Amino acid sequence: MFVSEGAPERLSTERPETVLLRRIALRDRAAFAELFSLVAPKVKAYLIRLGTEAAGAEELTQDVLLTVWRKADQFDPAKAGPLTWIFVIARNRRIDALRRERSTVTYGFEPPEQADEDTPSAEAQLSGTEREIRVREALKLLPPDQQEVVRRSFFDEQPHSEIAEALNLPLGTVKSRLRLAFAKLRDRLEDL
Repeated sequence: MFVSEGAPERLSTERPETVLLRRIALRDRAAFAELFSLVAPKVKAYLIRLGTEAAGAEELTQDVLLTVWRKADQFDPAKAGPLTWIFVIARNRRIDALRRERSTVTYGFEPPEQADEDTPSAEAQLSGTEREIRVREALKLLPPDQQEVVRRSFFDEQPHSEIAEALNLPLGTVKSRLRLAFAKLRDRLEDL
């Protein structure tokens, strides 16, 4: 147990990482150093288990923890545990690195220039923008629990099992919420 900063007489039951993230959000460098030494080995081991080479895992770990420093104020313990939040960042950084790597292999160092004939017309761009606005509006009409699983599944590209773990839900519940959300979205967006 930790003593919270505001009230020394009251004991906090928050996880040590949560307390450190709160302090990091206030730009406490000592808290960052403590969190770094606490979680960096775990993050590196996780990245290696996912198939990243040791040198790459080391570099990604530093990138992950730099992101934690920059975004600590966005951590919400009501949505996920501190380690879950950090590991999601690590997973996303690894996916980004794999995409960059794939892009470099496919295109060399820079993607090829698009030909003018491949550029969508202004009308097509406007239609796409309108469609995107309608989809976003339809998503806002979903219940919060369905919005969360859709966001995690399609925008954050989390597998269903990770969503279930992060939200502390059975896997079947996550899949049911996705099915319900898609049925509602399909009804609202039939004419797109």
